Amino acid sequence: MQALLPEKDGMELIINLSEQWLELRGERTERFPVSTARNGAGQSQGSEATPLGRHLVRARFGDGLPEGAVLAGRKFSGEICNGDKVREHPQRDWVLTRILWLGGMEPGHNLGGDVDSFRRFIYIHGTPDSEPMGTPASHGCIRMRNADMIRVFDQVPVGTAVTITE
Repeated sequence: MQALLPEKDGMELIINLSEQWLELRGERTERFPVSTARNGAGQSQGSEATPLGRHLVRARFGDGLPEGAVLAGRKFSGEICNGDKVREHPQRDWVLTRILWLGGMEPGHNLGGDVDSFRRFIYIHGTPDSEPMGTPASHGCIRMRNADMIRVFDQVPVGTAVTITE
């Protein structure tokens, strides 16, 4: 297992599942609508649920890509998502624009074994603007509007503390 990076002072993300928002706390506080797991809160591998507890941003992907860039395996596929592509592939779980990859900080709860958020590929990422916000709909990740994702990504370094609550 990789060593965890130290948390960054003065910056924190809070994600509230029941109210479906992400709050960026830093020099000032900003709140954004999100869409978390349709299966609710849960820690286990394969649950397609959003894990609770203390996390940190372990990795960042997509810096400088255009809004709507399609990311596959954390790499730019060369595609830009638009309404036509979404209509052509209505069941696709789009990962767009930027990724903040989360790692758990609580052994046995969201770190290690079959509850490891990092190994579960739990991301904060962009999604098509046609997807609803404020409604649980994801497969475990935290989805955001692309413009909001860029705004958060540009302020959040690796090591930023993330707390996910119900």
